Amino acid sequence: MIPLRDDQPTERFPIVTLLLIALNALVFIGWQLRVGLEHSVNVGGFLPIELTSHTPGGWTHIYTSMFMHGGWMHLIGNMWFLWIFGNNIEDNCGSIRFLIFYLLCGVAATLAFTALDPRSSIPLVGASGAISGVLGAYLLHHPQARVLTLVPLGFFTRLMEIPAWVFLLVWIGFQVLSQVLAASAHGVESSGVAYAAHIGGFIAGMGLIVFFERTSRRR
Repeated sequence: MIPLRDDQPTERFPIVTLLLIALNALVFIGWQLRVGLEHSVNVGGFLPIELTSHTPGGWTHIYTSMFMHGGWMHLIGNMWFLWIFGNNIEDNCGSIRFLIFYLLCGVAATLAFTALDPRSSIPLVGASGAISGVLGAYLLHHPQARVLTLVPLGFFTRLMEIPAWVFLLVWIGFQVLSQVLAASAHGVESSGVAYAAHIGGFIAGMGLIVFFERTSRRR
């Protein structure tokens, strides 16, 4: 399912959401494509074994990897989700608190990926762990929002307005199922997608949002 837009207006201009999108694009276009994707991943990607073996720079790579991507579709997909869902969560939190919330969700997602296989040397890059935290927060704050969604139905696609809680539960359900299937395939992320990071980020977002939302918005 591909979300196209939601129906939730915002009160504040989403400056941090836009800056995050711009920074991710700048890192990808201005650095990764220039030096080569493989080299950039080797330089800035996160490897669990670096953290668990206390390699210098391991913690630094948690943050650098959050602003890197493996290709155009990886970047575009992540930034599209961030734009649709991030502006409302920034509105709920305020800009500075949203930025801290976003980064903490990314850290939690990376640690979840590490917990799955602490000795792994498979690099992790992408903003999807942090964005998954945004989705978890959206599920709590805007469950009744309507999300205009492109839904594939066999050889056909259909535009449907889906309640946000349905869209997000289907999304996280797919991540859990995919992780279970990946784990059964010799316990590795054979698809190249860090589903454990998505799940960890989503859960972290649901838990952390209560500490970062603006007081006037708390329920």
